[in-house]
Amino acid sequence: MTDDAEQSADQDTGADVGHDLEADRTTAPMSDYSSRAVLIGTIVALVGVAIAFGIPLLAVGV
Repeated sequence: MTDDAEQSADQDTGADVGHDLEADRTTAPMSDYSSRAVLIGTIVALVGVAIAFGIPLLAVGV
């Protein structure tokens, strides 16, 4: 094993740079979101479904 693999908890790693290690951890599903964000997401999803299924159906000629 190399010396690089044996790091103490006090050493700074690339994963901690720029992060407050004392702050509570949050993830995206826990973050607040507005009705506007839900509406935009729904519109984006509908456009994506229309593209994913509409273009192949038009190409086949159904």
